[in-house]
Amino acid sequence: MIKIILLVFGLLTSWAHAEDYAAVSVPVTPIKIGKHSYYVQGMSGAASSANQGYMSNAGFVVTPAGVVVFDTLGTPSLAAELLKQIRKITPLPIKYVIISHYHADHYYGLQVFKAAGAESWAHQNGQGAIDTEGAAERLAQRKETLFPWVDEHTQLLPADKWLEGDKDFELGGVHFKLRFVGPAHSAEDMAMLVQEDKVLYTGDLVFRGRIPFVGDADSNLWLAALNKLIVLKPKTMVAGHGAASVKPELDLKFTRDYLTFLRKNMGQAVADLVPFDEAYSKTNWGNYAKMPAFKEANRPNAYNTYLLMEKESMTP
Repeated sequence: MIKIILLVFGLLTSWAHAEDYAAVSVPVTPIKIGKHSYYVQGMSGAASSANQGYMSNAGFVVTPAGVVVFDTLGTPSLAAELLKQIRKITPLPIKYVIISHYHADHYYGLQVFKAAGAESWAHQNGQGAIDTEGAAERLAQRKETLFPWVDEHTQLLPADKWLEGDKDFELGGVHFKLRFVGPAHSAEDMAMLVQEDKVLYTGDLVFRGRIPFVGDADSNLWLAALNKLIVLKPKTMVAGHGAASVKPELDLKFTRDYLTFLRKNMGQAVADLVPFDEAYSKTNWGNYAKMPAFKEANRPNAYNTYLLMEKESMTP
């Protein structure tokens, strides 16, 4: 009887949240990848009205004592749909939300899970990320391109608990290893290993099926962070974008090779005093040019890497 009551309450909660936000038509479909572990796979390419902002992954882990969610997708509407899908699997409470990093497509849905009673965790390097000029500009851009799924009611929320570094915890007999692997893609990168399932959620340290978004990341530190993930020896890996990997070590290589390619070519251009525009046009992008998000991400990635290599060249 208690279980039935919980199930009914959970479903009612899901419907209430779904009704609070503009509905999405993209398929937010949970995929089971372990005894306790699931993920939902965003579409390829950059955020747009066509994909309704659904271009990143999120995960969740169902334990006998509650649910742990890893990232909350790129709009409150998507998060409401994710919560609705979780409620179809279990009526148990959402206990914790782990934010891998404070980029829009990974935390804009946080308000939905906070309203559902979850406690959110992120690394302390993310403090202040939502208060920057860049965060305000990104929100304004998302309101324009992703309306009505991002609108005036979308909130940028800080974590409830800021972690100083690695953290191991247990919930319902399932053991979790949170690992701080930044600064890399962002200053606050966190990854999560579900020990019993050997499932690793990496956030945007790993991209599959599309060009990575480098932004102003330190690619040298990012390469070192990838090595930290390898030693965890996961059986299955859920990247920030793309399908889950059953060959994690091999799939880590794509992100690693792309970063290495950027550093080699832009570094050589800096060493030869070749201007960026000329260096970019002369670089052979053939291995990447046909991949999703190349048009949106590759040139900014190369430019930021060029600036980074200039900075490194002046550092003793």
